[in-house]
Amino acid sequence: MILSALLTSVGINLGLCLLFFTLYSILRKQPGNFYVYAPRLVDKEKSQPQESDDFYLERLLPSAGWVKNAWQLSEDEILSISGLDGLVLTRIFTFSLKVFTVAGVIGISILLPINYFGNQLSDDFGHLPNKSLDSFSISNVNDGSNRLWVHFSAAYIFTGVVCYLLYYEHNYMSAKRIAYFYSSKPQPHQFTILVRSIPSSSGRNFSETVESFFTEYHPSTYLSHSMVHRTSKIQDLINDADKLYRKLGCMKSNNHSQQNFIRDGFLGLTGRKVNLLDRYEKKLEDLEDNLRKEQNLLAGEEVPAAFVSFKSRFGAAVALHIQQGVNPTEWVTERAPEPQDVHWAFFSASFIKRWIFKLVVLVASFALIVLFLIPVVIVQGLANLDQLEKWFPFLKGILSLTVVSQVITGYLPSLILQLFLSFVPPIMLTFSAIQGYISRSQIERSSCSKMLWFIIWNIFFANVLSGSALYLVNVFLEPKNIPRVLAEAVPGQASFFISYVVTSGWTNLSSELFRLIPLVCSFWKRLFSGKDGDEFEVPSIPYYNDIPTILFFGLLGITYFFLSPLILPFLLVYFCLGYIIFRNQLLNVYAPKYETAGMFWPIVHNSTIFSLILMHIIAIGIFGLKKLPLASSLIIPLPVLTLIFNAYCQKRFLPLFKAYPTECLIKKDRKDLNEAGMTEFYDKLVTAYQDPALRPVHYARSSDRDTSPLLHSTEV
Repeated sequence: MILSALLTSVGINLGLCLLFFTLYSILRKQPGNFYVYAPRLVDKEKSQPQESDDFYLERLLPSAGWVKNAWQLSEDEILSISGLDGLVLTRIFTFSLKVFTVAGVIGISILLPINYFGNQLSDDFGHLPNKSLDSFSISNVNDGSNRLWVHFSAAYIFTGVVCYLLYYEHNYMSAKRIAYFYSSKPQPHQFTILVRSIPSSSGRNFSETVESFFTEYHPSTYLSHSMVHRTSKIQDLINDADKLYRKLGCMKSNNHSQQNFIRDGFLGLTGRKVNLLDRYEKKLEDLEDNLRKEQNLLAGEEVPAAFVSFKSRFGAAVALHIQQGVNPTEWVTERAPEPQDVHWAFFSASFIKRWIFKLVVLVASFALIVLFLIPVVIVQGLANLDQLEKWFPFLKGILSLTVVSQVITGYLPSLILQLFLSFVPPIMLTFSAIQGYISRSQIERSSCSKMLWFIIWNIFFANVLSGSALYLVNVFLEPKNIPRVLAEAVPGQASFFISYVVTSGWTNLSSELFRLIPLVCSFWKRLFSGKDGDEFEVPSIPYYNDIPTILFFGLLGITYFFLSPLILPFLLVYFCLGYIIFRNQLLNVYAPKYETAGMFWPIVHNSTIFSLILMHIIAIGIFGLKKLPLASSLIIPLPVLTLIFNAYCQKRFLPLFKAYPTECLIKKDRKDLNEAGMTEFYDKLVTAYQDPALRPVHYARSSDRDTSPLLHSTEV
């Protein structure tokens, strides 16, 4: 790709970003759009006073006040709004900005001029816009040149800076996690564990077995337990009743009495007229009766699993981390999630069923990776005009046009790849859901890891290797050839990834701010249903999609830091935009549905370490190709030192993310002894983990139809 094609791509995406920012600044001030651009404020009744529907000019003028509000948002406010998970997201941007500011200073002011003034590549173009982007990469430095020692030194300095900043952030997040724990109110999941594989006893059900076991072996700390039941049939009845209930509510809100009558004969054309409201309410009553019968019938159908609650956090931790029975396959314990975070679907699944599903997910993930190579090959064809002309000879005349060729090579490849990639996160979420995790947060963390490695393999490695030849993937079977293969392939794809940062990164951030799909749905709802959007659900931030994307751009920056530093300014723009936009979204749009207390941060740490090791492997190969074997040999200690640093961080910080230490648990338990509301908390803890499907459900009767709205209420 030449520089003019990149400038075309930058211009298109910059225009889209400015358009989205302007439209957002205008639309967020229009009446009724709070449900799209500030749903969490509407939900908590913290929005600005309701504006009148009268027209005035100020509503049509863009305003940057939201930028100021997002910038001034403090970390304490983020903690109170979105919890520690929201803070992790903002700290990823803070960490990335620090890293790539240092990288930008070194790369742009030192490495880029050295690369540009090399003459390894023959370049016949006379002026800058027609320069190949390879002229700005390390490929343009002469083989064996002493200037390559500058790149060598930069690799060591940059690695040291990244490790220092990563240590600081890991230490900071660990301290925040402990402080967040100390400041939190008593939570049910802090006092509860999940016990699986409960052994069966003759003459006693599982509930009696659990009661007897924990009363005998944890007499001073055991409080209560809630058995898990097979409730899939009940849940199906509840879903049917909810659908019918919503249909009734919609019919009543329309208030068209003539439309509520149909004939009960053939195709609704013959027979006597019947009232649909009465018919559906009678059907709803029947479903409710059947639901109560099933609840009473299945209340005794227990699963060998139970949520066991204790009187103290330390008591729960002891039961969690110590083997309970002589047989390690029985009385298996794991940490309980928050009650609203529990994923009830797979509790009734047997061990064999869960094992089969894990195998199915493994095979399906591999198949998805293979299938995704198809759009990768298409993208590489678009990025290479010569290859595209071979595939489609009849397009040769059109492709010879400068504007067409620049758009195709500089914009379309990244756009098509991003379009295909948008279908992957829901698929990964589904894969994780059927693996048998007990909480939605575990499902999202698993999806986050899957998505990250999927992007790294299919966007980075697949594009890099297919840029040379797909058969080179076989080289990974011979590890000694990996540095050479990557050194040959990675620099040549710098132009594609710069375009990818601009197309995927910048545009996606502006789309995140503009929220086009929710905006269209809001207009559709108000236009055709006649509702003002009073009934809505505040969305939660999709960490499983956003965090892998951010980390992948970090990998690109670290990898191409000394190979092609021209990518660094575009990454800095991305992280600056993301820092402001996501703070605005946390403030106005998203509300957390669960809290993992920063459990996403270890994924950030591991991804950064992997990016550094990848950079080192490429550096070993690139210095070998550049006929500087001494530099190639002296780079080898760098990944070793990085792995030692990683091992230290794993020992120093990771235990704090796996479990809270005894010191913290006992201090918090002693503090609770002086709290007046602990008795009430223990009373609520007894029923906190009751399956929602077993709770009494009440739907409004026909007698309530004319006197009260059709509201659904669940008795707890």
